[in-house]
Amino acid sequence: MLGRFLKQFVPRTLYGRAAAILLLPMLTLQLAVAAVFVQRHFEDVTEQMTNNLLLEVELVLRALERHPVVEVSEGIAAELKIELRSWDGVPSGNRMVFYDISGRTIMPLMRSRLDGLREIDLSDLDFVALGLMTAKGPIKLIVSRDRVSASNPHQVLVLMVFTGIFMTLIAYMFLRNQLRPIKRLSVASAAFGRGQRVALSPAGALEVRAAGQAFLDMRDRIERQIEQRTMMLSGVSHDLRTPITRLQLALELMEGPEVEDLKKDVSAMQMMVDSFLNYARDLAADPVEDVDLVALGAQLAERMTPPARFELAGAPRLCALRPVPIGRAIENLLVNAGRYGSEIILTLHFEETGLRICVHDDGPGIPEAQREAAAKPFVRLEAARGQNQGGGVGLGLAIAADVARLHGGQLVLSDSVKLGGLSAVIRLPL
Repeated sequence: MLGRFLKQFVPRTLYGRAAAILLLPMLTLQLAVAAVFVQRHFEDVTEQMTNNLLLEVELVLRALERHPVVEVSEGIAAELKIELRSWDGVPSGNRMVFYDISGRTIMPLMRSRLDGLREIDLSDLDFVALGLMTAKGPIKLIVSRDRVSASNPHQVLVLMVFTGIFMTLIAYMFLRNQLRPIKRLSVASAAFGRGQRVALSPAGALEVRAAGQAFLDMRDRIERQIEQRTMMLSGVSHDLRTPITRLQLALELMEGPEVEDLKKDVSAMQMMVDSFLNYARDLAADPVEDVDLVALGAQLAERMTPPARFELAGAPRLCALRPVPIGRAIENLLVNAGRYGSEIILTLHFEETGLRICVHDDGPGIPEAQREAAAKPFVRLEAARGQNQGGGVGLGLAIAADVARLHGGQLVLSDSVKLGGLSAVIRLPL
């Protein structure tokens, strides 16, 4: 419980936590040194010096009992560097500046030792003025402040504070240089997750360099695997185009009742090949541009047969996206919805920090247990969606999910509240 309570006060960023690790020991050390210094210097030393002065004041008071004021002032008081002044005997109260730490030790000690003491004035940091009732009447004693406390004792604390600040700034600059490679690695890894390649040169400590080099090696291996997969699927799909074209030409010259069925099979094969090529295409190769999603969504909704209903929510604006992949993802969701439903709604939700592209249909939907598998490539949920509607090759949702991940978002499948079928939502951060 205590750890969970303290965790909410811990900084979340690496810079914040590193600064806390740097500053907390420094502040704790300075507070400990300041506490010891105040106790030893401002209290113990001040108390000892004040006791010494009180002994001298007592000598002066005893001398006043036996000798005139002028004789005492020019004699023993002058030798002890204590100035005697006339005083009207009306106390104006004890005075002290609020930041006078040693004064908090001086005042109670003097009040306990001097019976005739009526007033203590410490408002002037250079002098101490004591109003006393003596055998010769009210007299004010003036002594130098350095007789009761060390001169300029605050300089040690000021020096310690400024030295601590200076060393903290130097340490922070060194720490920032060490954390900068980690931040660059974080930016490069986040960009790679969105399909972007950010230049990264390993730097910093040996462990950070090793982590950066490991990331570069991993990125190269993943890119090689993607390239090999793309080349393999593109090659296979491209090689199939020639025999399919020959079959289509041959079927056009043939007659008979079975020709129409063969044409449908060849058309299905052509559609599969086109789907493979679209899936194998490197989506990240498209540049990021400012896309007018309202115009794009309206155009894609109008292409559907029958046309899909197009709706807007929020304030429309241009969005930095890859136009071809995002258009293909929306089109795939619309085609998928039109294959299994008769009514479709395309809604664009423009939010303050993101964007939601929602496609609703009134079809049979997808059971919750099968939604994760539905977004995987080459997965066809015939039992859930129905083959009699004209099934695809299982790449529509997979391409939409890849496009969402390419832009740093995700594809979410759920039950449609509007139409009762499937709701496919692409969530994108902006």
